[in-house]
Amino acid sequence: MFKVLRDWIQRYFSDEEAVVLAVLLFLGFAAVLTLGGMLAPVLAGMVLAYLMQGLVVTLERLRVPGGVAVGLVFALFMGVLLVFIVVVVPLLWHQLITLFNELPGMLAKWQSLLLLLPERYPHLVSDEQVLQAIEVARGEIGKFGQWALTFSLSSLPLLVNIMIYLVLVPILVFFFLKDREMIGQWVRGYLPRERALITRVAHEMNRQIANYIRGKVIEIFICGGVTYIGFVVLGLNYAALLALLVGVSVVVPYVGAVVVTVPVMLIALFQWGWSDQFIYLMAVYGIIQTLDGNVLVPLLFSEAVNLHPVAIICAVLLFGGLWGFWGVFFAIPLATLFKAVLDAWPRKEPVVAPLL
Repeated sequence: MFKVLRDWIQRYFSDEEAVVLAVLLFLGFAAVLTLGGMLAPVLAGMVLAYLMQGLVVTLERLRVPGGVAVGLVFALFMGVLLVFIVVVVPLLWHQLITLFNELPGMLAKWQSLLLLLPERYPHLVSDEQVLQAIEVARGEIGKFGQWALTFSLSSLPLLVNIMIYLVLVPILVFFFLKDREMIGQWVRGYLPRERALITRVAHEMNRQIANYIRGKVIEIFICGGVTYIGFVVLGLNYAALLALLVGVSVVVPYVGAVVVTVPVMLIALFQWGWSDQFIYLMAVYGIIQTLDGNVLVPLLFSEAVNLHPVAIICAVLLFGGLWGFWGVFFAIPLATLFKAVLDAWPRKEPVVAPLL
């Protein structure tokens, strides 16, 4: 057993750069896992600065001075943030409160519809099954109500955290954009002189992450915006809230679109029932999802992520369980990092003794 372990170590860890890369990856994951909560504003600032870095570089290529380019991009960022806080957040909050107020009426209507099922389909559904389903639903709704009450009682620390984010994140974004070259030189100063393997993996991940993050943010805005317009035109209630869910759902491949369909369908059923308006809404929603998967995604993601769907789902579950929303958002880039490291990892082939 020791010989097998020694041969495995000599094969994969005989290169000094491989050992250094393994140590750096371990320290990076350990730091994010243990200090991610405290450093969340820094991570959010890095992500936002990374998103806007491409626009800054584009302006610099157009002969715009570096300081002016950073100032223009940062002003655009602050304008979008201000519009989101002043316009979007109050609209979402109003629709969320309205939904909570109308939720008891929705539940009563759905309960009455469920009680009609045994009369219409006595061979498929019994009264006991319907009553059991209603009790289970009431229990889950009671848990949700307790969570909402606890959330409202503990909202003061949440508001403090939001205020900290609103102050710290813009400041961090500005300095990450302004001093990105200086920060890069500072980080490279602590890396080994011989770092061909690290450089190769870093370049590959920079290309993959840049394509993925920018494309995913654009996809969120386009899907959410088109969905909101479609829902408003059709007159669906809570259009902004549901459009936000649809936009965020694209972060989770395969699963997100299926999960977000449930609230869209339930609210449409409560509002219109099995009517032509409900069919029109679901048809428009299906067209949006189809165009997103078959037209928008191939256009935005020029670099295909060569990962099996099972690997993507496992990455979403793993990193989402470790780091929450950010883990879900970065699940595919992190899985791609893991694959890039495995592909670039130097291997020392075992020496086979010649046959006599």
